[in-house]
Parts: sequence; structure tokens; C-alpha cells
Amino acid sequence: MISRRTCLLAAAAAAASLALGSAGVEAFAPQPNVRSVTKLNNEISPTGFDSFRDVKDITNLPDGEEQRKYRRTVYTHDDWKKHRSQDRFFYYLAAIFSSGVYKNLFREVSLVTFIATMVIVYNGITHGYTDLDGVKHTGIIEFLPKLALPLNVFTVTSPSLGLLLVFRTNTSYKRWDEARKNWGMNINHTRDLVRMANTFYDTNGISPEKRADDLNHVALCTWAFVRAMKRHLSPEEEDEAEFRAELYEKLPPQQAEKIIAAAHRPNRALQDLSFAINDLPMHFVRKNEVHSAVTIFEDNLGSSERLLTSPVPLFYSRHLARFLAIWMFLLPLGMYDAFSSSWNHTALIPSMAVISIMLFGIEEIGTQLEEPFTVLPMQAFCDKIYNWCMEIMSWSPGDNGRAMKPVKAEHVYFTEGEANEYANGAPPAY
Repeated sequence: MISRRTCLLAAAAAAASLALGSAGVEAFAPQPNVRSVTKLNNEISPTGFDSFRDVKDITNLPDGEEQRKYRRTVYTHDDWKKHRSQDRFFYYLAAIFSSGVYKNLFREVSLVTFIATMVIVYNGITHGYTDLDGVKHTGIIEFLPKLALPLNVFTVTSPSLGLLLVFRTNTSYKRWDEARKNWGMNINHTRDLVRMANTFYDTNGISPEKRADDLNHVALCTWAFVRAMKRHLSPEEEDEAEFRAELYEKLPPQQAEKIIAAAHRPNRALQDLSFAINDLPMHFVRKNEVHSAVTIFEDNLGSSERLLTSPVPLFYSRHLARFLAIWMFLLPLGMYDAFSSSWNHTALIPSMAVISIMLFGIEEIGTQLEEPFTVLPMQAFCDKIYNWCMEIMSWSPGDNGRAMKPVKAEHVYFTEGEANEYANGAPPAY
């Protein structure tokens, strides 16, 4: 009799495993990344949404740190149209088993479903079970207590857990948003700086070749700062070789070597930019206005360094992780009686898998967003800044076919006065 019951319990456990498999939890196991079609701002990869447009060609992201480089999306108008598609829910659901976020949760979800399975098997042994023919049997070891908790325990604590999760994700998103705004300020003020340098440049007594060389140097120094900032905020193993190659390709060798050898590379790049601005022939009032953009760069750099070096307080993150883990590991005990209508409570297993994926997923998203720089497309920002700066510096007054108006008499000093005083050997009267 015991042997038959043992066989029936084993069959119940096997059925539970099948239910777990039908829930698709195996799909969350780490898999090799065969290919990726998440947007990386290059020719071979469309946007992140495009990866869901064809169910037969779903993105298969790697797990862990390797997946972060595949999240650096840059949207266009066409991407936003797809993003607002009325079919988006179907595409997202079809790609759920290839989600990088869910793959990172494989261990946690497996443990919760394993606990749910063990609760079912244990309670079947101690308090009875129903065989495949629908016949109810008494427990094999009836003197052991039943594994169950009142559901009220979880009802009372769930608001506190929800508040902790909301605060975690909101704080992490704010950090991502601040980092993105810092780079937005860099983009805006690099264009502003080179525009002012190009406009304020005093061409009196300056050859077109000298003007072009000076402005080209300012543009390169501007790009060198944002590229050094990108390297400063990126892992060394990911960006060091590319950083050195780009500097030697675009900058004079001595300048590239000085930046690379500096203890704080963005500071050195900013200093070079300040030298380049200071060498431009223009009135000091205008020169100070150009220098104000450099101060903004310094502020953006400091703000980004603060985000990189100061995480959300560790005691908060650790308490949330412990709270969520213990809450989820005990939840199968609280939900056991709620599934009494299913065969041997086996519906508990896929339900616990789904619930654990959703709740652990919220915490995982907050953790992934907390350090924003390795999911921001910083290389795309740097490339665009370089292209825009070089284009702006290629423009010259009157090249649009409209002749420049002569300088008014009261404004001559701001365009020629300082240069004339220097030419006469006298320092400008500040």
C-alpha cells in the first residue's frame, strides 16, 4: 500500500513539474546569445520594438551584465509609431520568454516554484492526496503538521512591500532621467559653444586657413571632452581600446597622449578646451560667454560622477531584497489552501511562477536602472556631437548668399577694439 501511495505521490510531483514546464519557466534559463536585433545605433540592428514585430525572429538577449549593451536604444519617428502600435501587447507577450529581465530571475523563480512543489508533495504525504482516478487517500505520515500560513499575513504586509518597490523603481528611474538630462545638456551646449565660437570669431587680419584651423581645434576639443566623459563613465574593459583608437584618430598625437595619460581624463579635455577658447581672437566679453558652456560641462560631469559613485543607500536595497525574497518564499504556504479546487493543489505551481516573475521583475528593473550609464547610448551621443560640431564649424558668415551688414559704430570695440589694441602693443582696457 505504501509503495502504491509513494508511486502516486511521485506521479503528482511529476505532474507538478509538467505544470511548471507549461508555464514556460524553463524559458528563463540563461541561453547563449545567438543574435541580437536590439538597436545599437548601427546598420545591422533595428529598434528594440522591431525585435517583437516578427514572432519567428524574437530577440534572444543574454543574461547578466552582457545584456546591458543591448538596451541602448535611440528612437526615431518611425520607432515611435511602432511603439504606439495597437498590437504591441501581443508582440510583447510573444517575446516574454526571451526577455533579458526575466532571464536574470531564473534562480529566484526556480526556487519559488520548487518551494511550491515541495509544499504540495509534503502536504500530500502528511494530509492526503487524490490519485489520477480521483480517489482520495489519507496521508502516509499523518502526525506531521500541515505546511500552510494564513493568507492574512501576506495581506497585511503587501502594502509595505508595494511601497518599498515603488520607491525603489521611482528612485532608480530618477537617476536614469538625471543621467539622460546630463547628456542632453552636453548635446545642447556643445552645439551652443561651437556656434558662439564660429559667430564671435574676429576675422580681422586672420587668414581663412587660420580661422578654419582654430575653429576645427575648438570643435575637436569639444568632442574630446564628451568622449572622455563617456570613457570615464564606462567600464574599462568595454571602452578603453576604442577610446584610445578614437583619440589617436581625431586628435593630434601629443594632445591625445596627454588626455590618455591624465589621472582624470575629462578634466584634462576640459582644460584643453579652455585653452582653445582662450586662444580665439574675440572680445573678452564674448569669450566669457563661450566659457560659460565649459562650466556647464563641468557641472554635468560632477552630477554624473555622483550618480556613478553613490548608489541608492545599500541598507534600503538590501532590506527590500530580503523582504521580497522571504515574502515570496513563504507565499506558497499562504496560497496553498486557495488552490484546493485544483488537483492536489497543483495550480499553485504555475501561479507562483507568474507571481514571482512579476514581483521579482519590478525589483530587477529598479536594480538595472540604478546605474544608468551602461544602458544609455553614450557612444551614439558622442558620435552625433562630433558630426554636429564639425558641421557647424564648417559654416562661415555670408555663405548663405546674404551679405553681412557692416558693424555699427557703437559695436566696433567689441569686434575690433581689442584686436587693434593688441596690434598697437597695448593691453586691452578691461
